[in-house]
Amino acid sequence: MSTVVLCPNVQRDGDLSYTARIRTMLETEGHRVIVSPVCGEPETAPPFPVTDLDEALAGADLLVTLGGDGTILRIAPQVMRHDVPLVGVNLGHVGFLTELDRDSAVLLKDAAAGRFRPVPRMMLDVEICRGGERIFFDTALNDAVISGIVQNVHLTALGDEQQILAFSGDGLILSSPTGSTAYSMAAGGPLVEPGAEAIVLTPICAHMLAARSFVLSPERTITVLPADVGEGRRCVLSVDGRGMTDLADGDRVVVTKSGYRLLMADLGTKSFYETAFEKLGGRA
Repeated sequence: MSTVVLCPNVQRDGDLSYTARIRTMLETEGHRVIVSPVCGEPETAPPFPVTDLDEALAGADLLVTLGGDGTILRIAPQVMRHDVPLVGVNLGHVGFLTELDRDSAVLLKDAAAGRFRPVPRMMLDVEICRGGERIFFDTALNDAVISGIVQNVHLTALGDEQQILAFSGDGLILSSPTGSTAYSMAAGGPLVEPGAEAIVLTPICAHMLAARSFVLSPERTITVLPADVGEGRRCVLSVDGRGMTDLADGDRVVVTKSGYRLLMADLGTKSFYETAFEKLGGRA
């Protein structure tokens, strides 16, 4: 018997009826199931107890998200501290990070029984240093995006204090391999296998022909310096889409490989390449 945490996004399963079906299926298989809703409160009181996510993860063998990619990105900083394998069921749209959909959720029986391959996903630590002090810190599974609001911004990117890029444009994406299939790809960046380790820099609408993506060693310390910020010119940092933090002249946005990783439970349903072409198109 294993302990499985179900983590439904209540914006996708408001009354937790789908969650209840999955809970019953796994309990029938003899597993202990804990439910920990995220992204709001259920529409009605569920007919089973719910538990705080950090409490639920203590001693858990598997975490199942019921939502979409945004659900995984939302809880990744909590899950990474527990090293619990995660598998997602897509109740959203594209669902690139979620391996299963509603119709294939029966495969959660295999996952709960331990029939999966744990795949560690590299994560990125992101901080803002201002006046020699750290004023912001977060960890990204997908990416950190530095961008201008309405107007373009001037950014300089350093790798171990050596200049990589200096350009004006809409912004810069600093992506993990997992995030290479998201905003970075849409901005013209390369696709990187999720099991690899690298930091991808992708300019957004750069006003410079020579500004291209860079795939860098995971051991690099990347520092991004915004310039000419203020007086109506706004520049912000967003980590995995979790809000925006304003940047100022003199700030240093520092991105490094995190000491944490997110464990994904690979059930072997599709290869990375099959998923890429299915979700992103391009193959007949």
